[in-house]
Amino acid sequence: MNFTMLITVLVTAITLVAAAYVMAKLLGPRSYNKIKGEPFECGIPTHGSSWIPINVGYYLFAILFLMFDVETVFLYPWAVVVKDFGPMALLSIGFFLVVLVFGLAYAWRKGALEWK
Repeated sequence: MNFTMLITVLVTAITLVAAAYVMAKLLGPRSYNKIKGEPFECGIPTHGSSWIPINVGYYLFAILFLMFDVETVFLYPWAVVVKDFGPMALLSIGFFLVVLVFGLAYAWRKGALEWK
């Protein structure tokens, strides 16, 4: 990719983002009131402190789910081109699946998939 193409892409991206921001400011609805500045969840005002301890297991479980979900999405492009690339593609898919299974076994052994 040459330098002029890179500059063109960057200028286009910056222009589109700036145009979207300006259009949102000019055309978007405006309502300024006291209630809008208050913290709330689902329309219900909070009672007490919002700083409550949450089990880290929920976050760990969510991160593991996203990690394995995104990694398995990579299997589709490989499945589409495996005939074109032959045994090398099959070997790389196998290696990828082995690493994925080892990661799952590690998380399972550490107890990351158990609710406590």
